[in-house]
Amino acid sequence: MRAEILVPDWPVPRGVRALMTTRALGDMKSPEGRARLRQHLPGEPVWLRQVHGTEVADAASAAPGAAADASFTRGKNIVCAVMAADCMPVLLAHEDGEVVGVAHAGWRGLCAGAIEATIAAMGVPAERVIAWLGPAIGPESYEVGEEVRTAFVDRDARAAAAFRPTRPGHWHLDLYAVARQRLATQGATRIFGGGFCTASDRARFFSYRRDKASERMAAAIWIR
Repeated sequence: MRAEILVPDWPVPRGVRALMTTRALGDMKSPEGRARLRQHLPGEPVWLRQVHGTEVADAASAAPGAAADASFTRGKNIVCAVMAADCMPVLLAHEDGEVVGVAHAGWRGLCAGAIEATIAAMGVPAERVIAWLGPAIGPESYEVGEEVRTAFVDRDARAAAAFRPTRPGHWHLDLYAVARQRLATQGATRIFGGGFCTASDRARFFSYRRDKASERMAAAIWIR
């Protein structure tokens, strides 16, 4: 039987809990999938209306369905969550476990600074933040156009290293490489995860680009 959840392998305090669902747990947009997820959590997640931006919600006070692509909390048993199916979920935790957060980082959000905005909202120095990069579409499966490369390189020329040419005007993009670069620039060097590919790993993950379907997985984090 396939595992229903992935538990991040990262050196966070014992009070920090996190997980990533797989397709075996079901579609996190459906009531059935969310009910199964709820069995692994201390409470109902704070679900967001994700818009591929950089808005960060305080999960302790956010209205249900708030328009944001990230959330954070300092409270106990408040579950921050994002949904994804090719976009990259990024889990963030303070080294002492006093604040946690999660960001939904597709190429638009990643380019615009979703990770940086989440760390800023957490209100702690980035060098004291530990990160885990959850399942996203891998570089061998993710071809983008010239406009995407231009958007990244115009913001930071070093992003060019995350692109590999495929055919005229098209590139393979390594979302993980950009995320690591952005985190390191902020001062966060303890970065774990990555190495997944939602598009090629059909057995474990949903993929919008592969299936052109609406099913989603979820990444969640909380302080016990």
